[in-house]
Amino acid sequence: MSILDRFDPILKARKGKGGLRSRYYDKTGIAKHREWRGLKDTAYDYSRWMMNLGTMVSFISKSPVRILKGMLRYRWMGSYLSVFAFVDRGLEGHRGAELRVGHLHMYMIIKRVTDQLATMFSADERFGENQLSHRLVGYDETMPPIFLAGFKNLIPMPIQTFPEFLICNLDQQLMPHYIDVMESYGVPPDVCSRCEAEAGVAAEDDYPIFGQCVITSNMPCDGSIMTSAYQARRFKKPTFPLMMPMRHSEEEVHDYTETQLSGAMNFVQKYTGEVFDWEAFWDKAKNLNEQNEIEMMKWDYFKTPYSPLSGESQSLYRLFYWASNSGMEEKFVKTDRKVLRIMEDCYEKKYLPFRGETRHRCFIWSTAAVFYTDFPTWLQNCWGITVVLNMDSTMGFNQIDTEDPQKSMRDLAIMSEKGTMRHHAVGGYENVAMLWELVEEFRCDMVLFYDQIACKGMNGVHGIFEEESRKRDLHFMWVEHDLQDPRTVSRQQMRDQVNEYMFTVMQEEPLDETLLYFDDSQAW
Repeated sequence: MSILDRFDPILKARKGKGGLRSRYYDKTGIAKHREWRGLKDTAYDYSRWMMNLGTMVSFISKSPVRILKGMLRYRWMGSYLSVFAFVDRGLEGHRGAELRVGHLHMYMIIKRVTDQLATMFSADERFGENQLSHRLVGYDETMPPIFLAGFKNLIPMPIQTFPEFLICNLDQQLMPHYIDVMESYGVPPDVCSRCEAEAGVAAEDDYPIFGQCVITSNMPCDGSIMTSAYQARRFKKPTFPLMMPMRHSEEEVHDYTETQLSGAMNFVQKYTGEVFDWEAFWDKAKNLNEQNEIEMMKWDYFKTPYSPLSGESQSLYRLFYWASNSGMEEKFVKTDRKVLRIMEDCYEKKYLPFRGETRHRCFIWSTAAVFYTDFPTWLQNCWGITVVLNMDSTMGFNQIDTEDPQKSMRDLAIMSEKGTMRHHAVGGYENVAMLWELVEEFRCDMVLFYDQIACKGMNGVHGIFEEESRKRDLHFMWVEHDLQDPRTVSRQQMRDQVNEYMFTVMQEEPLDETLLYFDDSQAW
């Protein structure tokens, strides 16, 4: 090994002299030094770190007084300072093309989040009257904001994304507080921790207050109805409950969804005085259509061994731009074009990502543990298991008509029905069982099923899935977790379930022994 190569944790793991976990302080997610990836990749990685730092500085400069007030007022705001560690651990072990597409995706998430946070704090009525609040419309984060794109003078703002859902990806220590708040009021501990946490944020008065009206939803499941009631009491704003159908495979159901969407649009018009402009809607829908078209092109490369895009950087980006952007900003489309060009180049060169160490092609099904977003990264680095695609990446990707309002409403209804988590989790057995078609289509030899222990929808399919996997002679792993509460099933316990399967069933040895057992209980 050359002098510089001695600092490369992957090369050290091959020699049995250390590995990726060796550079961390015990129990934490804090590294002693940055990961050495070779001269070229380390320089690129550091340049992207500087870009992320610049984005954070730009964010603070937009409204420094209000952002400082937000930092002091809201318990969850301080956790955004861990964003740099979040990116580092998500792209750990990445080199070459996979490092580049990963950073492109992560940067867009950070850029969008900081822009929206700056807007939200500038409009927050808790910090005094302002000229921006009346332009914001709060909506449930599981609805794509594209349905409000026709109000060209208004700004759709997801309610729960920043205080609850996204922040749990950054800091696993945060949500237990809000969960405990709700349980102290008598909510039973066996309900979905996501719904508990949402309600807990409301009970703590930790939601920013903005806008003239709010749109809530029953998505992704019935538990969200409870959280909507708590939130509505705290917002004290006119509220429209947008009730999406659970089963949506029949054509007649789309009529009902159109009625619900039209009701929400009329509600916004009533309380804001703005008129829905179809031309403005179609302008954003064209962005979304191109995003979905590129996504389908990416799928073709996912089916080959040469795709540099996989795991966390794929799934988190897809989930975020669908739920928080969905065509609202053209910057995402430009990023998609760049990533697609890299993927095309990798295919032409027959580039093998992760140094050709992939042993298994895995499809992940059901809802992931939000407190362990980088779990797919660990799977790749420790066992050579590449997560080709996951359940949430297969949600609403249909095209939206950009000429006829009636057709546009039908297309928008279909896309909205296939929303985050709920399309496959509670959308009917035919949607849940779509897994087997996708496994075959993407040439996967392994399925990892996230067993979200408090999800009543998916708890009823255990036996069916085990039976179907045996029919297909697939390697099938169950990994338990409690979505947003790492106290029930810790990160190490999740890893232990994989380790046991790989040792006993697969009879394989890890690529990096330092990743088998380590204490990260105090990590973000």
